[in-house]
Amino acid sequence: MKESPGALFRRAVQEESPLQVVGAINANHALLAKRAGFRAIYLSGGGVAAGSLGLPDLGISNLDDVLTDVRRITDVCDLPLLVDVDTGFGASAFNVARTVKSMIKFGAAAMHIEDQVGAKRCGHRPGKEIVTKQEMVDRIKAAVDARTDDSFVIMARTDALAVEGLEAAIERTIACVEAGADMVFPEAITDLAMYSQFAKAVKVPVLANITEFGETPLFTTEELKGADVGLVLYPLSAFRAMNKAAENVYGAIRRDGTQKNVVDTMQTRMELYERINYHDFEQKLDALFAAQKK
Repeated sequence: MKESPGALFRRAVQEESPLQVVGAINANHALLAKRAGFRAIYLSGGGVAAGSLGLPDLGISNLDDVLTDVRRITDVCDLPLLVDVDTGFGASAFNVARTVKSMIKFGAAAMHIEDQVGAKRCGHRPGKEIVTKQEMVDRIKAAVDARTDDSFVIMARTDALAVEGLEAAIERTIACVEAGADMVFPEAITDLAMYSQFAKAVKVPVLANITEFGETPLFTTEELKGADVGLVLYPLSAFRAMNKAAENVYGAIRRDGTQKNVVDTMQTRMELYERINYHDFEQKLDALFAAQKK
């Protein structure tokens, strides 16, 4: 029997320590991540907002926006996908339940849900506000109860460190695990030793979000392994590089009146065809046309 996406994700966490989870902003990047050898990929809520909608990560995108990108990725890539569902896309347990069921239906392997208020913001920005510990626990309970596949991973993210301090953040993650969370995601950690404290307290896999230009230093996998981290997330690394490359190309074409000076920075046509298996599709089309002629 084929393993479910959630089971694949759990096995990857067990077999690669820590598991590198790389952000894929779209289906094409998912294929590139698989080609590079990653065993799990990630869809960032901030990435959906900025990449698909051209909007800031301030709770503007909705469930359908995220599901569109989830489906496009899972349609072509069989790597287990961890999805950022923000606060669950609604104020009630019914909204959280709908989100969980939809993620499973669209082929996601895991999701993380956070304890910010509905008008959320990036976890590495100032001015965050969080709900009570009990409300966050209720979100986790609603998510766990809604699972139609027990292997689907529910990850609890907390932004409490910046708001209430380390002890309160650890207490929240413990409460979330007691409510059924499979893994935890303490956001905007500033010191390696903090990860060790979370891991010792919760006794489930801890995710380290190693995002660029944020509050967390760019720790290596070896450093994080020493701190008992179970998963390392690089949510928008390729997206940032892609955006900078696009800006440089647009600028050069506008400035020089030609793309000749930046062609050597581009993926070639043949490289693209190879990455998306273009020739396999074309061969099937040729075979169909040949059969029709006969």
